[in-house]
Amino acid sequence: MGSNGLSAAFNSLKSSNLISWRSTGTLQQTLAGCIELTGKTLHSGKVSMVKIWPGFAGEGRYFEFQSKLIPACIDFAQESPLCATLCKDGYKIRTVEHLLSALEAKGIDNCRIQIQSFGSEDPEVEVPIFDGSASAWVEAIDQVGRKEALDRCGNNAEKLAPYLNEPLHVSRNDSFMVAFPSPKVRISYGIDFPKVPAIGCQWFSSAAFGDSYKKHIASSRTFCIYEEVEHMCSAGLIKGGSLDNAIVCSASKGWLNPPLRFHDEPCRHKVLDLIGDLSLFALPGSQGFPVAHVVAFKGNL
Repeated sequence: MGSNGLSAAFNSLKSSNLISWRSTGTLQQTLAGCIELTGKTLHSGKVSMVKIWPGFAGEGRYFEFQSKLIPACIDFAQESPLCATLCKDGYKIRTVEHLLSALEAKGIDNCRIQIQSFGSEDPEVEVPIFDGSASAWVEAIDQVGRKEALDRCGNNAEKLAPYLNEPLHVSRNDSFMVAFPSPKVRISYGIDFPKVPAIGCQWFSSAAFGDSYKKHIASSRTFCIYEEVEHMCSAGLIKGGSLDNAIVCSASKGWLNPPLRFHDEPCRHKVLDLIGDLSLFALPGSQGFPVAHVVAFKGNL
């Protein structure tokens, strides 16, 4: 979802009694060890390294870049083309959605995310793209495991989540997002590319967290339309893009680098991105994604 539509949805939630922050009945979690991954970035084409450290309960997920701390929350989200960006005091972290999607879905409520770009002192940095999915992050999280998070006094803390009290609707032109009260998190997502027959109209619906995320969502890769690549390149984007980190579809020739991992992989990847986007609603140490059934169609509002 584009940041304009996302901001509208968040403003609707924040400015009303549509949600209640309530206990999930579980304790806040963090990583049981440190994760370190290095890779090429999608838009700048540079190589960056990410180290994710266990965090204290109540401090949430936040980035550390050039000694600056940038919380992974909506207050620091900035509108940017084709990726989610966090910005504070002129420092930017780009393409955060896949990493935050994995952390949210795997229940890592608190962590410190150190990031640096090799050979660059620019005030902005980008999270590596890997194969275009969240698989690398999920595998790394599973490898180190998670544990109960303690605060700086050694106490645990309950995990809260935003529970939706009544339906919410945000729309623009033929795009919309609707959320309905539900006892569990569920996402239904639709996309429509009438000029690209190999994609066409797709719908995907699933539980968002736990095993469902790992089995049905995490491995879906980012996609692009071949006929739009030249425009994106001229805009200074996808300098690190390749057939190794995205699936590319031509309006006339179909998929250029098959096979797909799922027949509806593009739609599943939009769900992956949405989980990362809505994770930004988190209060420190809480779940960000609303406990609701979220239905979105062409969600780049």
